[in-house]
Amino acid sequence: MRWWRRPNRCAACWPRLKAMGVYAIGDIQGCADSLYALLAKIGFRRARDELWFTGDLVNRGPRSAEVLRFVIGLGERAHTVLGNHDLHLLALAAGRGRWREEDSLRDVLEADDRVELLEWLRRQPLLHHDDSLGYTMVHAGLAPQWDLATAQALAHEAEEVVRDSEKNDFFSQMYGDAPDCWDAALQGWDRLRFAINVFTRMRFCDGEGRMDLRFKGAPGSQPEGLYPWFEVPDRRSSDLRIVFGHWSALGFWRQSGVVGLDSGCLWGGSLSALRLDGNNECYSVPCQRQAVSRLT
Repeated sequence: MRWWRRPNRCAACWPRLKAMGVYAIGDIQGCADSLYALLAKIGFRRARDELWFTGDLVNRGPRSAEVLRFVIGLGERAHTVLGNHDLHLLALAAGRGRWREEDSLRDVLEADDRVELLEWLRRQPLLHHDDSLGYTMVHAGLAPQWDLATAQALAHEAEEVVRDSEKNDFFSQMYGDAPDCWDAALQGWDRLRFAINVFTRMRFCDGEGRMDLRFKGAPGSQPEGLYPWFEVPDRRSSDLRIVFGHWSALGFWRQSGVVGLDSGCLWGGSLSALRLDGNNECYSVPCQRQAVSRLT
């Protein structure tokens, strides 16, 4: 019996249980055992705690379908945003993505409950904001030119297209690095592709907010003139506390009002979580499986 399926404690034990907690968790990418180990360390209680997932629930790890089923089973206790690997899975399922040698998504695509898993994933947002906690969650970042209202509006635009992707050609138009700079006059697929790239792929920008999607190293190793997106001068979202994943070379990062939670579990690092209510305590567990060889 899994630890999270144990019977409810008796009423006499309730006063000893901890208060409700809200925890943000970095990229899982199919590493189910690491997720279970992290939740055990947190002392997660399904009936009272909330989990925020920074996206990339699937791919390259061994048990993507199991991770999806677990998160779906949490119902309203879970909030997740779409990551680039989640969108890649949806594109493959739609017959529009190109299968990559490192993809490990057959357990989802060949599952008996494939339709339910994919439909749930298709309906997840690109941005989650909670006024009461004072946190905003995305997978990769926010364009330096965007304030919260602009980011929310563009997220909603893109989400509507993803949710209706069976009736449009979105996934054949999604891949690509252009355009690389925000312009409110952008329209059509260019506008949607830019928004998707910001929310799910961005790491570095130049001083004018132009994305460079090629360089993936850690801050300090980038070519001259590039900044981590959250250090671009005059970033309009600098008043927000932003939680994100995606950037395994960054590791756990807490600076400039942002928290990066992709600590490279897939690559043999750790899976990390941050408590968003209370004292912002950080938790991590080492990778629970043999590390995947890093692919360039």
